[in-house]
Amino acid sequence: MKFGIFDHVDKGASDLHGFYEDRLKIAEKYDEVGFYAYHVAEHHATTLGMASSPNVYLSAIAQRTQKLRFGPLVYCLPQYHPVRLYEEICMLDNMSRGRLEIGLGKGISNIESSYFGINSNDVTAIYREIFDILAEAWNAKELTYEGKHFTINKLPLEMKPMQAPHPPLWMGVAKPNLLSWPAKHKINIISNNVVSVVREITDDYRSKWMEFGREPDAIPYMGMTRFVVIASTNECALRIGRRAYSVWYQSFMKLWNRYGETPPLASYTDDFDDLMLSGLAIVGKPEVVKKLVDEQIDQSGVNYFSSRFLFGDISYSEAIYAIDAFSEMFFPR
Repeated sequence: MKFGIFDHVDKGASDLHGFYEDRLKIAEKYDEVGFYAYHVAEHHATTLGMASSPNVYLSAIAQRTQKLRFGPLVYCLPQYHPVRLYEEICMLDNMSRGRLEIGLGKGISNIESSYFGINSNDVTAIYREIFDILAEAWNAKELTYEGKHFTINKLPLEMKPMQAPHPPLWMGVAKPNLLSWPAKHKINIISNNVVSVVREITDDYRSKWMEFGREPDAIPYMGMTRFVVIASTNECALRIGRRAYSVWYQSFMKLWNRYGETPPLASYTDDFDDLMLSGLAIVGKPEVVKKLVDEQIDQSGVNYFSSRFLFGDISYSEAIYAIDAFSEMFFPR
């Protein structure tokens, strides 16, 4: 079992310079206490994501940490040119001495893709072409590729990632019965869904993994993410969670509300108490949180648990309290 962090890097109440500096200091804390990896979302034109260039943000994380692994969850592939993305991945993996984790996806928001001039009907095809280009590039000295959206002719590949042939890959999974492809390619998976659905996902992934004749102990990470709020009392944790989630939810819905659309595959409501009842938020004093996390890990079948300690207007001191309490419970020194 490994423990990681997921962060939308959504904007709270502070100015942007102070916001980034707090995030970097908290990344140092993740590194210090022993979290495995720090995963960040990519969003554009919305307060939901202030790491709109994940590689710029993560290059700072690389310099402020020593052991913490990190990466985008996910790179929204259609919004990149594959040559630049490949080279930046190589740079970042080498700059961090091989600590990069790569999440790959299409991007959940067609609204954001439209700002890049991408037709929603082309998103899947562009995603597949870029994935194929990256897959070929890892093992080549020169790359030639001809597709509908990208043509690359005899590109010299002067850089390689430090991790051979490439950094570990991740993808988000919303439901079961879609696991053959990630199992075939040995991709780590993560879900935001409720425990019962996550259990179906992990059971299906284990089944597909075995169908490829692989050892059970070699299975990639199968994770889930949860909002986690820890304070000295249950009442205090609930107050913090309700307050901060209200701010986060406004950011989450900002573009969808602007265009009168509903986010796909999203199980979030505007009521934090509903989120707690569904198990998507784990809130309370340390011993309460420990019990709930242990129960969800056991029920879901995951081998990776990712906390969201920072969301909305969670303050630096509130986050540090929660991180320290969590680390003392799950990986004490």
